[in-house]
Amino acid sequence: MKDVIKINKNDNVAVALRNLKKDDIVKVENESICLKEDVKRGHKIAVKNINSKENIIKYGFPIGHVTCDVLEGQWIHTHNAKTNLEGIKNYNFSQKLIKNVFKNKNLTFKGYRRENGDVGIRNELWIVPTVGCINGIADKVVEKFKAEVGPLYIDNTLVLKHNYGCSQLGEDHASTRTILADVVKHPNAGGVLVMGLGCENNKMSEFKEILGDYDKKRVKFLVAQEVSDEIGEGVKLLKELYKNMKNDKREDVPLSELKIGLKCGGSDGFSGITANPLLGKFSDWLIAQGGTTILTEVPEMFGAETLLMNRAKNRKVFDKTVHLINDFKEYFMKYDQPIYENPSPGNKAGGITTLEDKSLGCTQKAGIETVVDVLEYGEKLREKGLNLLSAPGNDLVAASALASSGCQIVLFTTGRGTPFGSFVPTMKISTNSQLYKLKPHWIDFNAGALVEDKSMDSLLDEFIQYVIKVANGELVNNEKNNFKEIAIFKRGVTL
Repeated sequence: MKDVIKINKNDNVAVALRNLKKDDIVKVENESICLKEDVKRGHKIAVKNINSKENIIKYGFPIGHVTCDVLEGQWIHTHNAKTNLEGIKNYNFSQKLIKNVFKNKNLTFKGYRRENGDVGIRNELWIVPTVGCINGIADKVVEKFKAEVGPLYIDNTLVLKHNYGCSQLGEDHASTRTILADVVKHPNAGGVLVMGLGCENNKMSEFKEILGDYDKKRVKFLVAQEVSDEIGEGVKLLKELYKNMKNDKREDVPLSELKIGLKCGGSDGFSGITANPLLGKFSDWLIAQGGTTILTEVPEMFGAETLLMNRAKNRKVFDKTVHLINDFKEYFMKYDQPIYENPSPGNKAGGITTLEDKSLGCTQKAGIETVVDVLEYGEKLREKGLNLLSAPGNDLVAASALASSGCQIVLFTTGRGTPFGSFVPTMKISTNSQLYKLKPHWIDFNAGALVEDKSMDSLLDEFIQYVIKVANGELVNNEKNNFKEIAIFKRGVTL
């Protein structure tokens, strides 16, 4: 294994692949560099002298500038580097589409074909509260249902708790309803009990209107204040849903039916070298099979947004991408917050210095494919291929938004580690082998092998087979641990 890696030939920094000490000699493109100070794994080293205010180049693009003269072999991080980012920008459409080299192999997976044609990869029974006040009652309903029914012949039964549904106004109230409606109609659920309290803003009658057409055999409703025994009524309805679900069978479904969310969290200096490029290759491969991927975390596109804009399939999609970026910047500015107040403390500890550094690594999850559509928060997928989705970088909110848009799986890369899961399988892909070995009960797949002994082609083949196994029913760690959550984006006032 090498000591350092220079990602792009034009870079003036390299990334340490292990903890290095002052006076260590490292090889960079056949040149020997003597380190001027200790450098931790994942952090950057200057591979040439860089003058004050000169740009730091990584991935072949500027990730900020140095704030003082930096000598070859010195550590570059937050103490001597600063972002180049600023506020709202004007963009020009300069389309640069890249050909996808992968071919359609006409593969299938075993999925659940729903009555409306949608395909799920799980057959779960959910209670979806219309308001957070009902969370505890919903838990009691599930507890009694399981006790009375005994062993269940479905994938899982759970309550998708949240804190909202009341005391919200305007956009927040609308977003809560939209996300919950998306959840109720998600194909990974074979049955859903929508459970309300009765006095909340998110009134059941109005929620049904938002829900629109739904399968009446698979969705039931209960308002707790309208019955004397809400737990008994809830158990009765779950039994009705379960009886119908027991007839559901997996069947062969083309891979073109897979819709997969792309997410990263707890990133480190390896994210843009191992796990995110692996997801980029997988995204290109899945799209070649006729499938769909979605990239979100809009603030983590800042500084790399033009790479996505130039891949828009037409002017309309370009304009929507510009709006996606500038709308989020305006959101930050509305609350007098800097748009570059990212990366997180964990990101910085892992070697990420500026938001551009993080974004150029983050956007690699989108591969090279054409951007076919841009979705507002809460919108459902309309087109197959690579989509962008409006949502923040927050792990729980972004993963929930991806699932709500119709994704059956979320692929989640991490260099620091995180146990959480959204309400669909949330596969954790480690950026480094140390994390994979330390947290086998969190991490599902190790991309760290890319800087050790595995080629991209070899690891991609392994990853493809693993994703198909998960689509066929193999559980990932968040499912084994029963860590499943939903988080809804909040922008405004709480009454």
